[in-house]
Amino acid sequence: MSRPPFTVMLVAAEASGDELGAGLARALKRRLGDGVRFVGVGGPAMAGQGVESPFDIAQLSILGLWEGLKAYPRVVRLADRAAALAVRERPDIAVLIDSWGFNLRVAHRLRRALPALPLVKYVAPQVWASRPGRAKTLAGAVDHLLSINSLDAGFFEPLGLETTFVGNPALAREITLADAGALRRRIGAGPSDPILLVAPGSRPSEVARVGPPFADAVGRLARARPDLKIVVPVAETVSGLIHDWAASLPATALLLEGQADRESAMTAATVALACSGTVTTELALAGCPMVIGYRLGGLTYAILSRMLTAKYITLFNLAAGEEVAPEFVQDACTGEKLAAALAARLDDPVLRSSQIARQNAALDVMGRGAPDPSELAADAVAGLLEG
Repeated sequence: MSRPPFTVMLVAAEASGDELGAGLARALKRRLGDGVRFVGVGGPAMAGQGVESPFDIAQLSILGLWEGLKAYPRVVRLADRAAALAVRERPDIAVLIDSWGFNLRVAHRLRRALPALPLVKYVAPQVWASRPGRAKTLAGAVDHLLSINSLDAGFFEPLGLETTFVGNPALAREITLADAGALRRRIGAGPSDPILLVAPGSRPSEVARVGPPFADAVGRLARARPDLKIVVPVAETVSGLIHDWAASLPATALLLEGQADRESAMTAATVALACSGTVTTELALAGCPMVIGYRLGGLTYAILSRMLTAKYITLFNLAAGEEVAPEFVQDACTGEKLAAALAARLDDPVLRSSQIARQNAALDVMGRGAPDPSELAADAVAGLLEG
C-alpha cells in the first residue's frame, strides 16, 4: 500500500525568496512526482508551483528599523497565520526561505505548535557581514540549514546546526542566452547604441529611497546623451511604484514585464544602475557592467553601520575582495555621483570590458558552473523526508 504524498510547507516573504521557493518546488516535483504536495506562503512564482498563499506577501516587503517597528503588529499577525496554516495542513517538513525577521518568528511559532515538525532554513542570515549573534539564534530555532554561501558552514556547524551548502541559484541561470538583439530592435536601438538599464529595487522602501537619486542620475545622462535608451525591468512586488516612478523620469523609459524581457534587457544593456540585491548577481551573469546604489533610513543606517563587519554590500565585490562594481551607499548615493560613474562606463569600452572580466572572475569564485542549487536543495529536503 502506497503512502500518502509528503506535504512540504514553503514560506517565502519577498520576491527573491518566492523564486527560490518555486525552484525548490519544481526540483522536488521532478524527484518525488505525485509523492509531494505543497502548502505555505509565497508569491506568484510559488503560486505557479501550487503554493496557495493565505495572504499577499507584499505586506512583508519591509526594510529598515523604523519601518520594521511600524510593521511589527502586522508581521506578528501574518506569522500567526502562517503557523495556523501549518497546524491545519500538518506538513511533513517546513522550509523557511530567507527573510530573517519574519521567518524566525514563524519558526518559533511552528516549534511551539508542532514540536516534531522538522524545520529547515533556506538561506542563512549573513552573519559574516554583520550581527554574528544571529548564528546562535538560528541554531536554536531550526534543525537544518540550506546555505547559498560557502562561508556559512563555519559559523553554524560549530553551534550544532547541520548545514548543507547548495550554492546560489542565481549562479545557475543562463542569462547570456537571452535574446539581446530582439530587445534592441524592439526599442529601436542599433547594435552599438547605448542602453542604460535601471533597477531601483524590489521593495517599496528601496524604490522610495533610491528612486530620487536614480531619477536624478537618469536625467543628467539623458540630457547629455539624447541617443541613450533607458529600460526598466519591473519587479512584480513593486509594479505600481515602478510605473509611478518611471512616469516621473525626465526621460522616456521602456518598462519591461516578465522574466524573459528582464533577462534580454540585462544582456542588451551597455551599463546598468542597480539597487543592491540579487539583481547585481544577475547583471554580472548577463555580462553587464554596473554601478550600485543603496540607501537606508537614517536611524537604521546609523545603527547598522556600527554592526557591519564586511567591507562591501555586493556579493561579487565581497568574493573578489575589491570594489569591482562601484558602490554608492547612503549619503554617497547621489544623482551626481551615480551619473558620473555611469558616464565613465558609457564613454569607455575598455573600462566596461575590464569590469566585465573582473565580475566574471568573482562569479567563478562564488561557484558559477556548480550543480543546480535547486536540485541540491531538493536532494537535501527529500533526504530529510525519506529519512
